Amino acid sequence: MKYLKISFITLLTLLLFSNVKAQTNDVTTPLHLLKPDYPTPYGAPEKEDVKAVLDRVYQYLNQNTASKVVDATTKEPIKDLKKVKGKVIFEPGAFRLTSYEWGVTYAGMLLASEATGEKYFADYTNSRLKLLVDVAENYKPTNEKDTPIHSLLHPKALDDGGAVCAAFIKAKRNGFVGNIDPLINTVIKYISEKEFRLSDGTLARNRPQDNTLWLDDMFMGVPALAQMGSYTGEVKYFDDAVKQVNQFSERMFNKEKGIYMHGWVQSMSVHPQFHWARANGWAVMTLVELLEVLPKSHPGYAGVLAQLQAHINGLVKYQDGTGFWHQLIDKNDSYLETSATAIYTYSIARAINRGYIDKMAFAPAVLLGWNAVATKVNQKGQVEGTCVGTGMGFDPAFYYHRPVNLFAAHGYGPVVLAGAEVLLLLKNNQFEINDSSLQLKVKK
Repeated sequence: MKYLKISFITLLTLLLFSNVKAQTNDVTTPLHLLKPDYPTPYGAPEKEDVKAVLDRVYQYLNQNTASKVVDATTKEPIKDLKKVKGKVIFEPGAFRLTSYEWGVTYAGMLLASEATGEKYFADYTNSRLKLLVDVAENYKPTNEKDTPIHSLLHPKALDDGGAVCAAFIKAKRNGFVGNIDPLINTVIKYISEKEFRLSDGTLARNRPQDNTLWLDDMFMGVPALAQMGSYTGEVKYFDDAVKQVNQFSERMFNKEKGIYMHGWVQSMSVHPQFHWARANGWAVMTLVELLEVLPKSHPGYAGVLAQLQAHINGLVKYQDGTGFWHQLIDKNDSYLETSATAIYTYSIARAINRGYIDKMAFAPAVLLGWNAVATKVNQKGQVEGTCVGTGMGFDPAFYYHRPVNLFAAHGYGPVVLAGAEVLLLLKNNQFEINDSSLQLKVKK
């Protein structure tokens, strides 16, 4: 009896095991519905989760960027800048209020306020811009270099003011109250009349070599020009902005790959192509920003739109299966980089939301990009995985081994912009898992 009992149990076990196997074979089970082990969350994010990421970044930045000026020696807050004789500085913080990276952050906070309906995002930008205006209007140091906004009052490079100037104008058009026009005019005058240019008028630099084009400078100059055209109604600013896009693209856009090289030196007989991710981000963001305000009647509108579409088509071909893009876009053994991924996510989402590209074709890539970016915002609200500031190189080691750092300011504004634009995308569209993959839900 004992033997029979054991045999019965063994037989039952074998039958059950066989039944389980039978239930999971190709005949009995739709194997295509098995859940993959995705390295990044897959599917459309919840709107409240996107906002939670934005809130974490906001809280971190609000606590870690200056909101007042202090005496440089005593570190005591300044109540009346008109009465100050000595040197003043911004209170200690983790990020510079006048950097081009913070111009992106100011614009991001304004967009986040629009997307969420929360006033505190816009307040972040308006309070800091008010501080800059207050210093410009009321602080008259003996030595002009003592002012903490020297780069805005006396710009020496596009980095000094272009991105911040574009944010100034956006804030002004968004209801900012303050005498910001003198700062706007100073920066625009520098871009239009003083920045070094090639003989055909293309914005250029004399570093690291003479007569060098930096792809980054599309963003450092064009959005400010475009915003000024919209702000003043003067067509000359639109004309210059379109000319810059066309002349940069003629020299630096690889039509076969659909992406830009980082640097171009006039004296080189050949032009080595290193497709640095963040510079391509600045370029695609420039195209979106220009189309935002460029009149459709402008003769350059169709060309800028076509260039944006070509660039986005190129970029999406190189998105990694994690949702990120690589430090060198077309080099899969270079590291995955956060700031560029955030910029692409914002720019492609913006292009969808403005009707520039097919949302059915591109929205899944955007949402995958956001899901990737969100994994890099830690619980403190810090953005991880961002490449530090980067010059121009003509060898791969330079780009492969650029450090990443939590305090690389380039990551914060793009993350806020991306989250805000993705929120707008989610509010106006529905998505579903259809036949296992993320798809736009089409109303029938």
